[in-house]
Amino acid sequence: MKLEADARIAFPRPVVYSAYRDRLPEMLPYLPDIKAITVNSREEPEPGLTKLVNVWEAKAAVPKIAQKIITPDMLAWTDYATWTEPAWICDWRIKTRLFTENVDCQGHNEYLEDGDGTLLKIRGHLDVQLKGIPGVPSFLAGTVKPHVEKFIVDLLTPNLLSIAGGLERFLQENA
Repeated sequence: MKLEADARIAFPRPVVYSAYRDRLPEMLPYLPDIKAITVNSREEPEPGLTKLVNVWEAKAAVPKIAQKIITPDMLAWTDYATWTEPAWICDWRIKTRLFTENVDCQGHNEYLEDGDGTLLKIRGHLDVQLKGIPGVPSFLAGTVKPHVEKFIVDLLTPNLLSIAGGLERFLQENA
């Protein structure tokens, strides 16, 4: 399923791009749904190329009915990102802690000049394999899959946009 979100940020592209890449953990107070962002590794194998591995932890209450399957530490994901500055893009892949082998989510962000600001175009895809997930009968997995993916994309899209909004508020106070 396609994942698409666009956000306009009222700061120049170099400022937005470098802040998103280099200062993400500092933005935590501006991201209400995120408990922690930890930079696990950072490599700069050549000029203009940065590879980051960040671990994100969500702030969310697990519904009581799901607490035997989903623990709070599962509400985290590892973000593998390759930032290519000459092209103003970031290619990313997310590895979830919850049903890791069943979820494929990857894409890219493009940072475009937009007048005095920046247009952030987020494009990606989400593929969820329901086979082997507790509570999903294998004969229903194919039928249920598009509904589950749409539900997840509908949850992710506002969160992606809230990160862009948090970045803008962070820059307003810290640029």
